[in-house]
Amino acid sequence: MVSLEKRTPRVAYFCMEFGLHEELAIYSGGLGILAGDHLKSAADLRFPLVGIGLLWRQGYTMQLIGSDGKPYDVFPTYAYDFLKDTGVKIRLDIRGQETWCRVWMVDKYGNAPLYLLDPNVPENTEREKWINFKLYGGNDEARVAQEMVLGIGGVRALRALGMEIDVYHFNEGHAVFAGIELIRENMSRGLDFEQAWRKAREQIVFTTHTPVPAGNECHEHSLLQYMGAYNGLDYEQMKRLGGDPFSMTVAGLRLARVANAVAELHGHTARRMWSDVEGAAPIIHITNGVHRYTWQDEGIRKAWESGADLWAEHQRAKRELVREIGMRTSVWLDPDKLLIGFARRAAPYKRSDLVFGKPEVIEPLLTSGKLQLVFSGKAHPQDEKGKEIISNLVAACRRYPNSVVFLENYDMKLGRLLTRGCDMWLNNPRRPQEASGTSGMKAAMNGVLNLSVLDGWWPEGCRHGVNGWQFADGYEGPDQDQHDMECLYRVLVEEVIPTYYSSREKWQEMMRSSIEMAQYQFSTERMVKEYYQRLYC
Repeated sequence: MVSLEKRTPRVAYFCMEFGLHEELAIYSGGLGILAGDHLKSAADLRFPLVGIGLLWRQGYTMQLIGSDGKPYDVFPTYAYDFLKDTGVKIRLDIRGQETWCRVWMVDKYGNAPLYLLDPNVPENTEREKWINFKLYGGNDEARVAQEMVLGIGGVRALRALGMEIDVYHFNEGHAVFAGIELIRENMSRGLDFEQAWRKAREQIVFTTHTPVPAGNECHEHSLLQYMGAYNGLDYEQMKRLGGDPFSMTVAGLRLARVANAVAELHGHTARRMWSDVEGAAPIIHITNGVHRYTWQDEGIRKAWESGADLWAEHQRAKRELVREIGMRTSVWLDPDKLLIGFARRAAPYKRSDLVFGKPEVIEPLLTSGKLQLVFSGKAHPQDEKGKEIISNLVAACRRYPNSVVFLENYDMKLGRLLTRGCDMWLNNPRRPQEASGTSGMKAAMNGVLNLSVLDGWWPEGCRHGVNGWQFADGYEGPDQDQHDMECLYRVLVEEVIPTYYSSREKWQEMMRSSIEMAQYQFSTERMVKEYYQRLYC
């Protein structure tokens, strides 16, 4: 590894969303939370890193449950009085229209400085003012406009702020137009395209997340030309970078000197997925982490460090969660009964309702009081399948009104309560479709034991029966759902429930082992150090 004693590189971290706090609604889920935690740990470590993002006026969605049991979306417009106006405005051309962006700065949450671009300024037409209104909203044209502001605008903002940057980190493909801007700058200094590309590549690193080919964003070249995303390049040059149609992930891999996946298993998956991309950067893996001081309960941390009564602190956190659930839903769960949590984006591959697959197995556990389940999560506003999943969960709540609850409008506040207050965290995506997953890391850091398939980060952390449980054995066959469901029931009935009710001492030992495993191995402090050692230097 490269020593950190050398001059620490100055990094600009580009991301479409940042989850720093629930009051700043510019995030949708895991990608944004990871980005926010990255900035916080960079600040803790005093590393020279800044974030580049967009100021979203309507954020993602406030998603509520209607009387019919179906989710619906509300989009309040947010205004913030704590953003710092840098006094900087930058310009770029979108659809042939001069577009101005004000640059705001956020450093309120113990984070490295985050600069947010905002086109809602008097100089712009109404269409340009609305570019940043909905995170992941609108059509392809709206998305390209947003990505141009992030990428092209982000580089220009750094220049206007007078920042010298050594490394440009693109977190997912949304930021690749920043690479086009760096090439344009180099060509304006007299380099030809190949030289300009090589020079830009020396400064770019890229993180890929999505392990499903269909989930990687592509655009037609005709749209990019119309929008002005070519930014001085021509069709042949853009095709060299991203292919035809233009793949944002392929472009990221060809623009970067090195790329990374976000878990060891994801590294194998990503290298297999992109093995046929000529000229792609080598893909290493740097496993995600979470920011301890954001996600770990202080009382639990102190009890673990001092050897005090960890169970008492856990029960305090559990009662806080039970109280919040009761206030929100009028369902009052029993803090002395096993409580399993499942909270994440509603997507088919995450299989939120797998545990209900065999009513003859799960129903006696729920009606006897041995098991309680709490769910939360949002579906993308345009994802009808995701919304159907939530409707199914709400229907399960109505079938089992005293033991199953769904908490609407999942956000960072709920995430903290759930990952501190549950007894167990359930994770059952279709392997290998979960790139990493970080909610289970937050749970583990609070002594909440994971019950998970061997996907994402869990193969690196799991010691079955010591710090949590695995179910299924990495099987990826066509009947994976049925296979995994049978394994889930077997481990739940034969190991988890007996341990909770009959071996409380062992459960508490497992809680301590879980915290010990997560404290360093799955913290963003470790992760950011590794980025500096293996990616940035």
